[in-house]
Amino acid sequence: MAEFGRVRTKGGVAGLRDLRAEDIPAIVEYWLKSPPEFLAFMGVDRERLGGEADITKRLSVAIRTGEENQKNIALAITLDERVAGYTLLNRYSEEVNYSHWHIISPELRGKGISTVLYPLRIKTYFDAAPISRLIHQTRTRNVAVNRMLDKFVPVAETVQIENPDGVAMPGEFRVRYVRREDVPAILSRARKLGIDFELR
Repeated sequence: MAEFGRVRTKGGVAGLRDLRAEDIPAIVEYWLKSPPEFLAFMGVDRERLGGEADITKRLSVAIRTGEENQKNIALAITLDERVAGYTLLNRYSEEVNYSHWHIISPELRGKGISTVLYPLRIKTYFDAAPISRLIHQTRTRNVAVNRMLDKFVPVAETVQIENPDGVAMPGEFRVRYVRREDVPAILSRARKLGIDFELR
């Protein structure tokens, strides 16, 4: 199991590491026990989400193996060594790849963890997989996530997507693209924003 880096925040030390099998039950609970209004705001398609067995299987096959052709890679987001969330990279081709991330502890949302870990997440995706481009799809109504991404990556287009990646329902999304050659600029931007991350 690898640890990819840490960032000290006001609330503790945020980190990114490989997902472990023992992390999965907490993530399953997040999906199955979150309030219906929260899932509705995120635009989750309950049918695509599935039940406990479906979610467990998706996460289990995404535990990083080191295989170059692994299609799904999950990483754990931690705060002071406790699992606070996770991120998932879904790979389809060199150019078509999507990332998702979730803070599973309600009390930790809005604390800036996603922002300080974003540059490290992006670097890790490109280090872990032979991809050339990453695509972000974020709902226009999710102001907090879009505000975070605005710090690092411009919006390429705002479009209606009928078959978004992951477990999302159709809707209006902001689409952003990150290429491998963009990573150094994102890391530099993070330093300018005062995000002092420690790479592992």
